[in-house]
Amino acid sequence: MNSRERVKAALSHTEPDRVPVDFGGTPCSGISAGALARLRKAYGLPEERVKVHEPFQMLGFVEDDVIEKTGSDVIGLWPKSTFMGYTNDKWKDWELFDGTKVLVGQGFEVDKTPEGAYVLYPQGDRTVPPSAKMPKNGYYFDIIVRQEPFDEANMSGRSDFKDQFTVIQDDELRLYEEGAKYLYENTDLAIVGDYIFLSIGDASVVPGPGMKKTPGIRKLDDWYMAHLLYPDYIKEVYSYHTEIALKNLALYKQAVGDRVETVIVSGTDFGTQRGEFISNDMFREFYKPYFREVNDWIHNNTGWKTFYHCCGSVVKLLDEFVDMGADILNPVQFSAANMDPEMLKEKYGDKLVFWGGGVDVQNTFPFGTPEEVYDQTIQRLDLLSKGGGFICACIHNIQANVPTENVIAFFDAIRDFNK
Repeated sequence: MNSRERVKAALSHTEPDRVPVDFGGTPCSGISAGALARLRKAYGLPEERVKVHEPFQMLGFVEDDVIEKTGSDVIGLWPKSTFMGYTNDKWKDWELFDGTKVLVGQGFEVDKTPEGAYVLYPQGDRTVPPSAKMPKNGYYFDIIVRQEPFDEANMSGRSDFKDQFTVIQDDELRLYEEGAKYLYENTDLAIVGDYIFLSIGDASVVPGPGMKKTPGIRKLDDWYMAHLLYPDYIKEVYSYHTEIALKNLALYKQAVGDRVETVIVSGTDFGTQRGEFISNDMFREFYKPYFREVNDWIHNNTGWKTFYHCCGSVVKLLDEFVDMGADILNPVQFSAANMDPEMLKEKYGDKLVFWGGGVDVQNTFPFGTPEEVYDQTIQRLDLLSKGGGFICACIHNIQANVPTENVIAFFDAIRDFNK
């Protein structure tokens, strides 16, 4: 099988010739720019500055030579804009706190504070307050909430978010069309549509880090409480976002056709380290109807699989996920409470594709030995690969403090298992 055929088989719960691998194909299966620079050097690849294509998490763009070296079967069709509202073009130099020299888009505009932190401006506009802050010696940006006072008697979710959830414009659709066609015809890799269509309630979306103005409820504690205090407001926002998502899906389908294998529907986290932070009843009321509507459209109009990124312990919600039409669960956080790998594979292995779960990035990856990383990866591969339904990736992005030898051990384990 080639990579595209291999991923197709796994997504159809058929065991392929070997376990498919994703490295850098999504915004939750990538690698910190600094860690990527060290990996390139360790692999003996040409020295070149890593492009930071996602500044919120400071992710480095995984180039073709790294894809080939690591044996990845997946490539992303990335959106034009970043989480911070600027586009990845006209690259310029920047330096990480550890001294690694990288490239960032022209709209990456930051100032250094007296205490040595960096603040970043949305859409590169210094005339508005900054929307994110990287602490001194930090690895990525934390969102700065810029919630303004709101009038409880005159709240409009549609009005507050009208500039944030918008229809994809023709110039961006052309880029998707050209990009999908190029990747499909010039590689045999499986293409992921990385435009995130319906991340309702997402902690990285609600504060609006890429927006110059953020009217309405934007603080996460206020947002979660608003589900009880102002339920009509929350539902109005989600209904409007769904309306825009359906329009965008139709346009996206015209642009990319069947060249992509899956699209990311949502990146909203519903779990904490210890359990779900929303009840099943509230999930059914506030989230499931909108997700189901989008999933139904995708399944009725395309051959794409629906990709759901959801961190934490979400065991109690998985039946809801299956029922609403989710095809893929990522990152499969086995390190969270009750997320037992054997149980999940046995109960949901034929219902959900596990995209991730290859190694624990909270403990083993950053703090274990290369041997421990290798052994855990082999164990996960042996368990999760049976019968298909598994795309091997780390449990979330590779962080900046992960030793390079551990990253290499992870990919060595996959290579040896697949042999």
